[in-house]
Amino acid sequence: MHTQNSRISGFHKLSMSERLNKVMEVAGLDRSAEAQLSNTGNLEASVVDSMIENAVGTMNIPLGVATNMIVDGEDVLIPMATEESSVVAAVCNAARQCRDSGGFTTSLSGSLMIAQVQLIDVSNPEFARLQILENKERIREICDQTDPVLLKHGGGYRDLEVRVLEGGRNGPMVITHLIVDTRDAMGANAVNSMAEAVAPLIAEWTGGKTYLRILSNLADRRLARARATWSLDAIGGKSVREGILSAFDFADIDPYRAATHNKGVMNGVSSVVLATGNDTRAVEAGAHAYAARSGQYRSLTRWEVDQDGNLTGMIEMPMAVGLIGGATKSHPTARIALEIMNTTTAEKLARVIAAVGLAQNFSALKALATTGIQKGHMALHAKNIAVMAGAKGPEIDTVARELVEGGKVRVDIAEEILLRMRAKGVSS
Repeated sequence: MHTQNSRISGFHKLSMSERLNKVMEVAGLDRSAEAQLSNTGNLEASVVDSMIENAVGTMNIPLGVATNMIVDGEDVLIPMATEESSVVAAVCNAARQCRDSGGFTTSLSGSLMIAQVQLIDVSNPEFARLQILENKERIREICDQTDPVLLKHGGGYRDLEVRVLEGGRNGPMVITHLIVDTRDAMGANAVNSMAEAVAPLIAEWTGGKTYLRILSNLADRRLARARATWSLDAIGGKSVREGILSAFDFADIDPYRAATHNKGVMNGVSSVVLATGNDTRAVEAGAHAYAARSGQYRSLTRWEVDQDGNLTGMIEMPMAVGLIGGATKSHPTARIALEIMNTTTAEKLARVIAAVGLAQNFSALKALATTGIQKGHMALHAKNIAVMAGAKGPEIDTVARELVEGGKVRVDIAEEILLRMRAKGVSS
């Protein structure tokens, strides 16, 4: 077994190629690993080195495009970055089946983010709460001075909330919420800076001590919404509709089902968030927190029947995404993805992502209600299994087709098929 020592003094000061050589030495990697990591794909090494600490390479994720989507009356191509084979196809199919009904209608509650300032060691927390509220205009001045560029673009401080939370180990905490309009930015840096600027004064006014000064990813002032209608003819009849509704009911009352149900929603959401260079972790954290806002973890989507018997679906979830800063600006593929979507505002991006989440959920529920999730998923996954077995070029489709026809999508069977094909000299 190769022995490693993770203590590498001055590692961060090395160039990217020097870091790679050092990792190869310590981890005992061969030259094929060096070749793989040295190939940064369509992202220049200098950009890679600027985006992450201790960079040694890239982990390339496939980028696909979902078709058929109509969002607010406009046809939209959806770039999606994901390693899961069935995700893009699911959005395409869901969008095709509701095109005749007008596609997806979306809205956004606003572009407000919350920064939190935690105050402790206050013997009279309710009194302190009023002291902070009385300085609302002073807080506005400080916040807007902190980010004049945001102010120039129509954003900035909007409101103030102060809450007293019981149950802390050192007594009550007084939590100040700065409500900030971040416009086309996701806004983390802006609101964090404002919280940092306001915190010393809050401590001074109240005689307490400020600790955490940071945004909340439960962006419930920035809710993206989407709705769509699927006719009975489009989905395959009443029995399919009832199966989808039953599957939704299960997810909405059982957290064990809801976890996988919402994971399916996020298959679509996170792939578009990633493709556009936005923060997948922030969006995922906000989504799951919002799903539990009632005190129980529930479905992010709702499914009903309209007066004509059609299936109607809707989604509402926090969507803190932006077009300014971060990988959205620095990653060339992210910029191209936004061009593919013809998206020039964070609002439109958020609304389209919500529509994708709803489409993804429809396809998952329909599969569960009819053929089962494995049939379609494994048919698409068969290509991955073929590659794992060693298939190359035209062999991949041939092996995948035989796996699906045989009904067993496994690596060992793929290896047997591949051996048989090569023995016969068959590759297509």
